[in-house]
Amino acid sequence: MNHEIKPLNVLVKGLLLFLLFNLVIAAWQPRVGQFSLYNILYPGRERLPFGENPKQSYNLSLFNLDAMFASHVIAGTPKADDEFRVIVIGDSSVWGTLLKPEETLIGQLNEASLNACKKNVRAYNLGYPTISLTKDVMMLSYGMQYDPDLVIWMTTLDAFPNEKQTSTPLVANNEANVRGLATSYGLRVEADDPNFEKKSFWEKTFVGDRRSWADIIRLQIYGVMWSATGIDQFYPAEYEKAKTDLDADESYHDLTSPLNEDVLAINALGAGFHVAGETPMLLVNEPMLISAGANSDIRYNFFYPRWAYDEYREIMFDLSERNGWAYVDLWDVIPANEFTNSAIHLTPAGEKLLAENLAPYILENCK
Repeated sequence: MNHEIKPLNVLVKGLLLFLLFNLVIAAWQPRVGQFSLYNILYPGRERLPFGENPKQSYNLSLFNLDAMFASHVIAGTPKADDEFRVIVIGDSSVWGTLLKPEETLIGQLNEASLNACKKNVRAYNLGYPTISLTKDVMMLSYGMQYDPDLVIWMTTLDAFPNEKQTSTPLVANNEANVRGLATSYGLRVEADDPNFEKKSFWEKTFVGDRRSWADIIRLQIYGVMWSATGIDQFYPAEYEKAKTDLDADESYHDLTSPLNEDVLAINALGAGFHVAGETPMLLVNEPMLISAGANSDIRYNFFYPRWAYDEYREIMFDLSERNGWAYVDLWDVIPANEFTNSAIHLTPAGEKLLAENLAPYILENCK
């Protein structure tokens, strides 16, 4: 029996199926990022994907947390019986700007072959560039699924201003995750926060959200070059060194003395400890460059006037004592010549010194 194929009918049915597919995607919102070629066809990345020049770094920035963590080595590393698992969260100083994975704080800790609780310490880099306590809490909540024995939270004053909490793109594009943290752990989030990127129903369809789908696919493709080269960021031959001659300016984010919980996201620290739950967490005030150049009597560095940073340190000591938090202040342990392009980015030698300073506290937190 001969059936005549009618092109118009085929076209209409195809369009209807495509429309139905888009409607299902928008309504269901499948977590496709969980399906990854990393840790299967090629190794997991030593740090979370981030990059602004993919063709040189074999890396890119995206907002899908499932895809980001599925590409990480921790997702493909079952926890061994003799492993003391440490996850480290924080900003670009933890992620390792200008550093190879083995040169970062996490790489240096693993190189030290530490032993805690009669187990081998294995640290994982869950740092992510951009400075925001809310971003850190979000990353911590995702990282807890990997059963850490210890969390190290590296932070600094610039992560605290309220204006910075949801302005980072990774947070702004993950409103549901942040709202969930507000519900479950008391993270303070404004109901009408304008920073969140809100998607319409159409923007949740496959067509409307095609950029996100493309980013997930591109991340898989760049995994080929990552596995072949180990390169995950662009290393410039030259870069501008962090400023040591500073402006005679005492301003800081339009804030005034005294700093308090009304202008700083102190609530996010408590939320982070609630997320960690029974897992020990070490809160660390990360090292920063202390300038001896022009106007260094007014500012410690490009980021901080002295008054703001000194008040912040007092707040941190008071909070940790009042709440019983494990806290260590390492703000001045690294000499100024061991910083690179920023007052918080370290050289490999600086990271090694930081790892040596942190190691005793890791061993103290053995439970």
